[in-house]
Amino acid sequence: MTTFLGCIADDFTGASDLAGLLARSGVRVSLRIGIPDAPPTDPAAVEIVALKIRTEPVEDAISQARAALDWLRKAGAQRFFWKYCSTFDSTPQGNIGPVAEALMADLDCPQTIYCPAFPENGRSIFMGHLFVGEHPLNESPMKDHPLTPMRDSSLVRLLTPQVTGRVGLANRLCVAQGAEALKARLRTLEAEGVAHVVVDAVADEDLSLIAEACQDMTLMTGGSAVAMPLPALWAQDSALPDPVRADAPPAIGPRAIVLSGSCSAMTRAQVAAYHGKGPEFRLDPMALAEDGTGPVLDWLKAQPKDATPLIYATAEPDAVRAAQDKLGVARAGALVEDALAQAAVAAKASGIRRFVVAGGESSGAVTSALGVTRLEIGTEIAPGVPWCFARTGDETIALALKSGNFGAENFFAEALDRLEVA
Repeated sequence: MTTFLGCIADDFTGASDLAGLLARSGVRVSLRIGIPDAPPTDPAAVEIVALKIRTEPVEDAISQARAALDWLRKAGAQRFFWKYCSTFDSTPQGNIGPVAEALMADLDCPQTIYCPAFPENGRSIFMGHLFVGEHPLNESPMKDHPLTPMRDSSLVRLLTPQVTGRVGLANRLCVAQGAEALKARLRTLEAEGVAHVVVDAVADEDLSLIAEACQDMTLMTGGSAVAMPLPALWAQDSALPDPVRADAPPAIGPRAIVLSGSCSAMTRAQVAAYHGKGPEFRLDPMALAEDGTGPVLDWLKAQPKDATPLIYATAEPDAVRAAQDKLGVARAGALVEDALAQAAVAAKASGIRRFVVAGGESSGAVTSALGVTRLEIGTEIAPGVPWCFARTGDETIALALKSGNFGAENFFAEALDRLEVA
C-alpha cells in the first residue's frame, strides 16, 4: 500500500484533529510525530506529519515543511494538504502563507485555497471574514491569544502580507451555486494571476462542495473540516481503498493524567469543570523559573494510584501577560512546556498509560518527551479530537491531544469515559 494523501500540520493537536476527521471515512490514517528519520515503511493511505512550527521563525517553518513534503512524496503521496488552525493562528509574517507558498513552489502548483472553516466547532467564513461562533475573529477570545493574538477577521487582509502572490476571494454566493461554479471562479482568478484564494464556508454542505470542486488540486490548505470529505470522493474514483472496519482499540491500563497548558477560553472552562474530580497542581511560570520542576514532580509522586491528577498552567489572560512581561513570551511558554513534559515522563514511569493533553504546544512537548513517533487513530471524543494510540518502548499508551478551543466544558471527564467504552 502506498500513500495517496499526504498532510502536513503545523502543530500536534491540529494533526490529531485532522486525523480524527479523516478517519471517519474508514480509510486507514497514520499520524507521524515529527519528520520520520527512516524512509517510508508500511505507509497508510493517508499519512499525516505533525510538526511544531506554528510560531517558529518563518525560515525554520518552511524548512521543516519542505522536509515533511519530501518524506510524503517518497511515501507515494499524490495529493497534499497543509493544515493549520481553524482560527488561522499566525502573525503578520506567517507562518501560514509562507509555508503554503513554499509547498506550492516545490509542487509546481499555480494556485491553492485557504479554508479554515469548521462549522461543527463554530468556525465559519463569510465574505472572507472568519467568525468564531457569532463573533468576528478579532472580537473572539483569540484577540488575547498569548502567542498569536488575532486582531483582524479578514483572511484576505491577514494573508496578503504573508505571501508574494496575489490573494483573492471565492465568497459564499459563489460557493452556494455549487462545485462547478466554484471551479469556474477559481479558473477565472488563476487567469487573473491570483494564486491564493480564500473560500467562504458557513455550513458542512459548503465544505462538501469545496472539497468536490478542489479534489484535483495538488495542494489544498485549511482547517481539518474541509479535508474530511476528500477520502470518500477519491474512493469513488478508486484512488483510495474502500472504507474498512476499524480495529478494536488496544487494551490500556486504567491509570490516567490530565495535562493542560492551553490558556484558551474553552480550556479555562474545562479546567474549572474538572475541579474537584481529582488532585490538582497549578503550574506558575514565575515559580517554575525560581524553583524548577521539583515541586510538581514531588507532588505527582505523592498522589494515590487510584486518582487522576490534573496538572495545569491554564490561567486568565491578565495572569498570562504578567508572566510574559517578567519572563518573556518564549521563556514563559518553554518553562510550562518543559514542566508538563517532565510530568508526563514521570507519570508514565509510575504506571500511567492514559494522557489527556490540552494545547498544541503542550501536546508537542508531551509527545516528544514520551518518545512518540507514530500514532494510530481511534474513536473520536469530540469533533476533531480522537483518542490516539502509540507504542513507546514495549508498551502502548493512549493520548487525547486537544486543541485549546475544542471540546465541551466536560471534555476531560468525557475523554476518560469514552476510552472505557471505545
